[in-house]
Amino acid sequence: MTYDTVIVDSHVILPTGKVDKNIIIDEGKIVGLTNDVPACDHKINGNGLISIPGAIDTHVHYGVYSPINEAAKTESHAAAIGGVTTMMRMLRLENPFSNSLQPQLISSSEHHYVDYAIHASIFTQQQIDEMNFCVDKGITSFKIYMNLGGEVGHVYMDMPPNSSNLVASQVNVTDELVEKIVKNAAQLGCPVLVHAEDYESCGCGIKKAKEKNQDGLSAWSSSRSPEFEAKAIKTVCKFGREYDCVIYFVHIGSEEALLQIQEEKKLGTKIFVETCPHYLTLSHEKQNGYLAKVMPPIRTENDKKAVWNALSNNQIDTIGTDHVANQLKLKLDGDDVWGALAGFPGIGTSLPILLNDGVNQNRITLEQFVKFTSFNAAKIFGMYPQKGTLEKNSDADVTMIDLKKEKKVTSELFGSFSDYIVYEGRNLKGWPVKTIVRGELVSDDFEVIGKLGHGKHVSRKVITK
Repeated sequence: MTYDTVIVDSHVILPTGKVDKNIIIDEGKIVGLTNDVPACDHKINGNGLISIPGAIDTHVHYGVYSPINEAAKTESHAAAIGGVTTMMRMLRLENPFSNSLQPQLISSSEHHYVDYAIHASIFTQQQIDEMNFCVDKGITSFKIYMNLGGEVGHVYMDMPPNSSNLVASQVNVTDELVEKIVKNAAQLGCPVLVHAEDYESCGCGIKKAKEKNQDGLSAWSSSRSPEFEAKAIKTVCKFGREYDCVIYFVHIGSEEALLQIQEEKKLGTKIFVETCPHYLTLSHEKQNGYLAKVMPPIRTENDKKAVWNALSNNQIDTIGTDHVANQLKLKLDGDDVWGALAGFPGIGTSLPILLNDGVNQNRITLEQFVKFTSFNAAKIFGMYPQKGTLEKNSDADVTMIDLKKEKKVTSELFGSFSDYIVYEGRNLKGWPVKTIVRGELVSDDFEVIGKLGHGKHVSRKVITK
């Protein structure tokens, strides 16, 4: 028979190690790995390249500063350039899911280049009551923002499709609400993603820093101390143990948070840990201006080393970017760090950062790289074996990387909504050069050639215990 596509002559990285095999693809699926070159309609030359399971970005914000019908197009474009084949959206809706979720799903279905999945953020009792509604729609993970409440409860929700107005909201994610979310998620068999910062402590820290007229990223970091992360971790883990719920900590970037997580694991809490490229590469000690303002803040050089150490020793499970599709006019809408917007783009630079600073510096192996960027995420979030692997019958999501490719980072490279990037001008060695989603070549040599709307919602099932 004649297959659709065969990738020839690349090194294939599996969780177990490297093999030199050709990858057979047919009808969007992996047929198998072989030494032969069977008859095919398309042959992709992988000479000098490494083929890995398509990257899964576990943590992406889009649809907040531009509506999903526009944001899906620009941000999945950036994802494709960056070798990401599945982007996991942090959905934030102000209204009940029963009337606001379906329009988002419909609009999303028409405007992605790559596949996508959704984490539903929970802010109210009514949304807790509708978590099962999300599960019925294939959304089987839920986000808790422990950083939002009281004086620091302001958040921008996702815009309705085709809207152009920011949706500013004030929320109060109390410990009581957190406990209810964890309890309900456990009953549904779903993991909860947790932004672990105690909002009352953060509110006090910010107030004191402002009173002292402090400014800059160092002031931002000290106002939201790692102690406040550790406090929130302790609180939610208590609920996690009580209700037997899987806790997934997003964007962990401090040594103190990592140490607290180790303590909670010893007590029996079921925990997974995500970090972001910026906690591996940036510190407030070496960054000027406000572009790298984020929550939780970038920390010290010592914290950076601690995160790398944890990653190297497999104490971190996944890499998510916490990508925020915003623009400079919004980002720097103020004269100091307190007025600047938190969050910045990063979906396109995640893999090259990890290749340049990790694999090419021998901090992590290629096998670890695959686990952190796809395999572990697929397992944790109920997408395996459809995603995160090159096994037979899995989706033919393949990212092909060139470890020797050197390129300078520019915001224009990715085609995102954002008009800036914190890594502007940095020369990186190791880049994704081909991105294949369910058998279709979506991006080739930094150009998106796929069809808009090819990206599909990955409808996930609950992982039975």
